[in-house]
Amino acid sequence: MAFWAGKRVLVTGHTGFKGAWLSEILLGRGAEVFGLALPPEGDPALFNQLALAARLDHAVTDLRDADAVAVRVAQAAPDVVFHLGAQSLVQRSYRQPVETWGTNVMGTIHLMQALAGLGRPVATVIVTTDKVYENREWVHGYRETDALGGHDPYSASKAATELAVHAWRSSFPGLWLATARAGNVIGGGDWAEDRILPDLARAFAAGRPLALRNPGSTRPFQHVLEPLMGYLFLAERLSSGDPRWQTAFNFGPEPGDIRTVRDLVRAAMEVWPGDWVHASNPDAPHEAGRLALTIDKARHDLAWTPRWDIARGLAETVGWYRAVHDGADPAALTRAQIAAHEAGS
Repeated sequence: MAFWAGKRVLVTGHTGFKGAWLSEILLGRGAEVFGLALPPEGDPALFNQLALAARLDHAVTDLRDADAVAVRVAQAAPDVVFHLGAQSLVQRSYRQPVETWGTNVMGTIHLMQALAGLGRPVATVIVTTDKVYENREWVHGYRETDALGGHDPYSASKAATELAVHAWRSSFPGLWLATARAGNVIGGGDWAEDRILPDLARAFAAGRPLALRNPGSTRPFQHVLEPLMGYLFLAERLSSGDPRWQTAFNFGPEPGDIRTVRDLVRAAMEVWPGDWVHASNPDAPHEAGRLALTIDKARHDLAWTPRWDIARGLAETVGWYRAVHDGADPAALTRAQIAAHEAGS
């Protein structure tokens, strides 16, 4: 943890779910955190529940505005960057494809251009997704060397982001760039639309059944702390300037922890009893049926491995939502989970 004390760290997307968790971790490790993002979306929002606006250097900036991004990067003068800012919802990407491509691809390019303007190397972890791979509905996990693709605007925009980062790294040496491809994250404080556990928490809190679109779909679910710790591991190594870290890494669960949506919900109902109904729509936009990642590279090269299995991650997640519904302090719950995870308990 000593590595982060006093470091100037820029987090894009700090007002979002993963960005808020990461900001909380970094603050706890003594970093000086600077944020670059749109305002938090919806009410509640974890960013507000953690009172982060008063605890870090918060700025509202649109990644699609190259000039504004350059100004913010110059203000932050970061030692390390975590680029989490994105339009990250598959269903929304069908409704807003231009916004999705503009934010995810051009927003990343604007950030790299601004960082290049600092005139010195900056360790930069650019977060994409498990959905960057050309999905062939394989039963085995995708490796970092597998072909990129993307059926929907979100997935394709993230695959294009991977290509943009690779091209920048090849064409304009000077930044230390790595990409992180994480599986489907769960965790308290995710209030986004069209996500299984936030939908479950809203439904059960209202006393109604959860509507499931694709109960048979398989996803590499993991608690949000797992990939975030991987990003931290990767950033520390990137800061050495060694080219071997300037590449792509998968962060996902152990193979035995990959679950169908149906099984995930059934396990969640053991923590918060309720019911679900099948609500698939044959006319709905396409979503992948099966996704899995192979994490051998991160395990062997970074010495990173998941600490919480899916059962523990699910219990912590659903327990967080239920406790907050019953009046618990979300900030205290979040910090307690970070402390437990860091302690290996």
